[in-house]
Amino acid sequence: MALVATSAQAQMYDPNYPVCMHVYGELEGERMDCIFTSLAQCAATASGRPATCLINPYFVHTSGRRRH
Repeated sequence: MALVATSAQAQMYDPNYPVCMHVYGELEGERMDCIFTSLAQCAATASGRPATCLINPYFVHTSGRRRH
């Protein structure tokens, strides 16, 4: 059980979203929330909080078009 919890905690970036919010500080704890589709959306959520928005370096862009 402990191994599963540790592995899940190690995953910081969700490759499905292009923008992440790095939350830090004693009140909210430190974490990476990769749930945003734009920097503006992230900035609105981060406003007034100890947080910074950044581009997700592990984002996997998938388009509906296939290359031939």
